[in-house]
Amino acid sequence: MALSLTPGQAADISQAVPLLDQVEPEALLADKGYDADALIETLDERGITPVIPPKANRREPRMTDFALYRERNLVERFFCKLKQFRAIATRYDKRAINFLAGVYAASILIWLN
Repeated sequence: MALSLTPGQAADISQAVPLLDQVEPEALLADKGYDADALIETLDERGITPVIPPKANRREPRMTDFALYRERNLVERFFCKLKQFRAIATRYDKRAINFLAGVYAASILIWLN
């Protein structure tokens, strides 16, 4: 697992490739916000299966394994559990390094349970 802290106004897709450099997944399960040709090409080059539904405005929709896409709920449930930690949900820490340390600590607790 890899985590990255970004500013609130930054798009999630901007961190996809740096996070993928830290792990070696067989597939990337993501929502339609990650449906970009540059990311799909990067995934294909690395041999990672993209499981990303195509956007509605895509001229040639790609095939998606929706049976595997259902497993994305595990990630959504992880973030729901992470937000149960009050210090994480309200971001008490002023410094990013302290906040990220809290996220790591909460993630470890979630993973151990």
